[in-house]
Amino acid sequence: MSLSPFHLAIPVYDLAAARRFYGEVFGLEEGRSSTQWVDFNFYGHQLVIHEHPRTASQESAHTNPVDGHDVPVPHFGVVLEWSEWEALAERLESLGTRFVIEPHIRFKGQVGEQATMFLLDPCGNALEFKAFKDIDQLFAK
Repeated sequence: MSLSPFHLAIPVYDLAAARRFYGEVFGLEEGRSSTQWVDFNFYGHQLVIHEHPRTASQESAHTNPVDGHDVPVPHFGVVLEWSEWEALAERLESLGTRFVIEPHIRFKGQVGEQATMFLLDPCGNALEFKAFKDIDQLFAK
């Protein structure tokens, strides 16, 4: 599967903390930056953190039920290869990451079975990382 990179700009109310989080916790390569924003290579996509006052969703995330868990909305993330997801889950666990939803298998034994985990950045932005053993299940009903 060949995809074009996406560009996502998100608000952060503590630029320094968010910069450390994305750079150190995920080991993302930093691109261009200024005193108010920083570009990161987010698994081949362009993620930009922009300094911005705290938003309502950063204060208290809304959730929707999905397969027995309360999924924070809004959220963003990336679909990784299965082995990459396992390595990231292990890395995050070794760093003592507090998960919103612990790494687990969602829709086990069903169409769309996937590995998933949710966490918050230091500014309350929710991230989801997922993987499929069969990537053809990504949009399966």
